[in-house]
Amino acid sequence: MKKSIMYVGLDVHKNSIEVALAEAGRHGEVRSYGKIDGNLTALDKVVRKLEARGSELHLAYEAGPCGYEIYRHLNARGYDCIVVAPSMIPRQSGNRIKTDRRDALMLARLYRAGELTSIYVPDLDDEAMRDLTRAREDAKSLERKAKQRILAFLLRHGHRYSGKTPWSKAHFRWIAVLKMPHPAQQIVLQELLDALAECTERVNRLTEQIQRLLPEWRMYPVAQALQTLRGVSLIVATTTLAELGDLTRFSSPVQLMSYLGLVPSEHSSGLQTKRGSITKTGNGHVRRVLVEAAWSYRLPARISTKLHLRQEGMSQNICAISWKAQLRLCHRYKRLLAKGKANQLIITAIARELCGFMWAIANQVEVRTA
Repeated sequence: MKKSIMYVGLDVHKNSIEVALAEAGRHGEVRSYGKIDGNLTALDKVVRKLEARGSELHLAYEAGPCGYEIYRHLNARGYDCIVVAPSMIPRQSGNRIKTDRRDALMLARLYRAGELTSIYVPDLDDEAMRDLTRAREDAKSLERKAKQRILAFLLRHGHRYSGKTPWSKAHFRWIAVLKMPHPAQQIVLQELLDALAECTERVNRLTEQIQRLLPEWRMYPVAQALQTLRGVSLIVATTTLAELGDLTRFSSPVQLMSYLGLVPSEHSSGLQTKRGSITKTGNGHVRRVLVEAAWSYRLPARISTKLHLRQEGMSQNICAISWKAQLRLCHRYKRLLAKGKANQLIITAIARELCGFMWAIANQVEVRTA
């Protein structure tokens, strides 16, 4: 007996899941199944009931705070389940009513119509490394804010550091001997310095854990190879791979650039074409670290001692790609600067091309298999 195809839309929340069904075919019925508890036991019960009716199930839900537990659970049991990005779901501009029921119905209807695009779901090890790199990123953000609070506090009381390098040893020595006009303000300054020290210590601890766990990760060979590129440190390489997974899943460097939102936006109508700022779609974590890495190409092309050490043991092809990247990107920076382009625009263009060279290197390295 041939099974009928049923498309299932799931609107997933912390404590509940709204379920909607769409029968196959252009004129197939689309209906609400109802709301169930937001746990896997309740979902299994619904899935078994629908399957018992002779339906071949195809399930979809939006990516959100509940993560990928439902996806992994259903796929492990042989069901076809996809996760879709909310930003990629077609929506009617005139629709001003939003409810869980309507969202589930919309997912089921769009999945049946082939209008949903699934996102990449990392495996458990990749997601664990991603959580670790994001924890470090959060700690680094808190460290920056702690530094800003100290500078703002000192500025408010007339203290300005005249040295060249902020947050150097000399800067900390300068802060250490400052005398505030009131004992309460001296206490505040010391508390701010202690908070900064705690943030810095946390960043260092998380960095050490990344260094310790990285060799056990399947993407370790690729992370090593990416570090042959100028500006691509251990953190940049690990963050990129933890967020994106295997870069070879992208068919071309242009697809990777577009995925990261590093390509210009465009508005075309008739004979008129307007290009604007970058789209900033996709993964902002990777886009941020690539922009940071791109600043290193302001200086002339050369292989520093640190970069030479990172390139030891790497294949000639990988080192050749790294040197080609230096020659091209350093020259491109100078050329765009000579044209009078703004620094931020130049760095964004460098970051866009840098991810193309990272894609090329990733295609030279085999990922470890479990």
